[in-house]
Amino acid sequence: MSKFIHYDVRNPKAVAAHDELRNRLPNDCDLGGVQVVIGGDGFLLRSVAEMGFDGGPYLGLNAGYLGFLHNDVDDWDLVAQRLLEHSFRTHEFPLLRAEVHCADGSRRVELAMNDVYLERSTGQAARLSLAVDGHAVVDNMVADGLIFATALGSTAYSFSAGASPAHPLLQVFKVTPICPHLPRLTPFELPMDASATVRVMLPERRPVRAVADGQATENVVSVRISMAKLRVKLAFFSGHDFTRQMMRKLVMP
Repeated sequence: MSKFIHYDVRNPKAVAAHDELRNRLPNDCDLGGVQVVIGGDGFLLRSVAEMGFDGGPYLGLNAGYLGFLHNDVDDWDLVAQRLLEHSFRTHEFPLLRAEVHCADGSRRVELAMNDVYLERSTGQAARLSLAVDGHAVVDNMVADGLIFATALGSTAYSFSAGASPAHPLLQVFKVTPICPHLPRLTPFELPMDASATVRVMLPERRPVRAVADGQATENVVSVRISMAKLRVKLAFFSGHDFTRQMMRKLVMP
């Protein structure tokens, strides 16, 4: 059974939750192919990246703070019963694909469930150009960076940076500047088939890193961001209401 349950060993709350669940499930139980992940949102993102975006479905049990990507737990007996009865529903969520080019000529492709952002690597503000579908949006923006988020990830860094959260089931991705100085670019949304290209101006003097769901790549010179063909599967217990979750945890906390 333990191979289907993953928990954050550095999080005492997650360790205790793991013990509660193991005490209620038989060792040879069938969880319907689901991978249970116990921890906070960050741990879920790392776990999915490590186990594979094409794996799962992944069912998160909240042992963090906000836990927007998880199922909340009030009754461990009920959680065990729902797992044994396969009383959950799987949703497929889009992933961002970031093609990252670095100053040394190397190229990396990163996938992200939540967001990809570019941020300054030093005390100096970044200088970035942004184009969408080949159309120039801004040629030289002075800012701390730019965030590209899925609807699911719009409730994380993008929301903290001042953009409105999107309902997780919407088919959009959001662009949010981080502390823009000149020009004062406002957050905006793009359709799923759009692509954005960011170029770093003066990368030697004003270095920039790209971060995909917490995984950083240094000394970036350009990034092309679009939606990946692959989707990630997340499972939620029957009765889970994304609208209620969004209202309760974000809009009216």
